[in-house]
Amino acid sequence: MKKFLDLSFRSVAIGSMLIMAFAFVGCDDSSSASAGQNDEPAVESSSSSSGKVSEPAEVASSSSEKAKSSSSDAQSDAKQSSSSEKSGKSSSSVNDVSSSSVKQESTEKSSSSEKLSESSSSSADKVASSSSSVTLATRCKTETEDNCEYGTLLDDRDGQTYKTVKIGAQWWMAENLNFVTENSGCGGGSGTTEGNCETYGRLYSWAAAMGKSEEQCGYGHECDLASAGSATFIRGVCPDGWHVPTQSEWSDLFAAVGGKSNAGKVLKSQTDWYNGGNGSDAYGFAARPAGSYGDGRFSGEGNHADFWSSTENGSYGAYDMYLTYARVSAHLYTNDKDYGYSVRCVKD
Repeated sequence: MKKFLDLSFRSVAIGSMLIMAFAFVGCDDSSSASAGQNDEPAVESSSSSSGKVSEPAEVASSSSEKAKSSSSDAQSDAKQSSSSEKSGKSSSSVNDVSSSSVKQESTEKSSSSEKLSESSSSSADKVASSSSSVTLATRCKTETEDNCEYGTLLDDRDGQTYKTVKIGAQWWMAENLNFVTENSGCGGGSGTTEGNCETYGRLYSWAAAMGKSEEQCGYGHECDLASAGSATFIRGVCPDGWHVPTQSEWSDLFAAVGGKSNAGKVLKSQTDWYNGGNGSDAYGFAARPAGSYGDGRFSGEGNHADFWSSTENGSYGAYDMYLTYARVSAHLYTNDKDYGYSVRCVKD
């Protein structure tokens, strides 16, 4: 374009036609340049625009992810906080219910709190869940019919006769033992007053249940009569031909009646349990809520029942089978040897 402008100034003789030609060429060249300028920025703009759009998109995506992550964290914190609050409220609610009960379960000698060994309970549960060869029992009793297979057991030592029942492959006493020994007292008592031995049988310290002195097997003395899971029969305070059940035999009983989660319901008697907590007694076991003896006092009549096993757990504790009016389940806990619990013998 500059070349055409120089020629126009040097040629004075060029007329209007040349000027018109120059104008035509300049206009055409200008149009071409304008198009070039428009095309070039358009390409750059497109490329630049593409880059600019891409970058904010990535940033937006990142920001969105961070926002989601932050929101997720916040929700997680909120859930944890909510869970903690619910846990606190639940605990408070349980405490309120417990403290307002006429017959508080705290009178159960803290068998599910202070004196409960969680690791031992877990071990007992594992034994129960591994009872794969147990003979399943058939429900034989309702509120109107009783078709269970019963027998009788004569205790030659004092002439007492006990009702027995077959559950699966095991024969069990269908009543609590009532043989008089040292360190035993009648179940169903309150405070320092003993209960009714004919209804509830007697409550025995663990050493007494094992037929041993407190110096041999009492609280603080380990005598290793039957280790956890052992099938060793310990006659203890039971009549000849019968023995105090091991931890494993209690677990077998749970398995025979359908599992420990519902064993309490089907093993508890149909009467005497506090606040509508009676059982169906579907297998004739008829567990009565004799309560326990500890710290010089009888407590828990109508509220709970504990039955010793012969399985020791250290110098201070042994396994017992625990039932309560408040649950349909049954449990094996480790509790102090110096507490008085019921005894149910099982046939050798």
